[in-house]
Amino acid sequence: MATRMREKAAARREAQDKRPHAVARYIRMSPFKVRSVLDLIRGKSCAEALAILEVTPRAAAPVIAKVVKSAMANAENNPPHYNVDELCVAECFADQGPTLKRVRPVSRGRAYRILKRTSHITVILDVKA
Repeated sequence: MATRMREKAAARREAQDKRPHAVARYIRMSPFKVRSVLDLIRGKSCAEALAILEVTPRAAAPVIAKVVKSAMANAENNPPHYNVDELCVAECFADQGPTLKRVRPVSRGRAYRILKRTSHITVILDVKA
């Protein structure tokens, strides 16, 4: 039994993506709003992406900039060590996290549901082709 578990773990390590990445989880922002900002930086170099995020007047921009900086730090400090100047944003996406359900009281004793959405933001870097 234990040998099969070791084989499965080895297979997972082989199939794992080796590119540097960073993930921000449970961000209190709708994934729909985050994706519009991620579309601006997809495929750009890291320096260019950070410059775009700095001047973007959206609430998601500072959060995404923090994730990009974290991915750059991971690329620089974790093996294999990459040169930050050669990196670009290969993939970036926002998945939906758990939704917080709240209730708003309305007239005649009724209640309307408020959905406060969260998102998981992932940024994957790669060397420029």
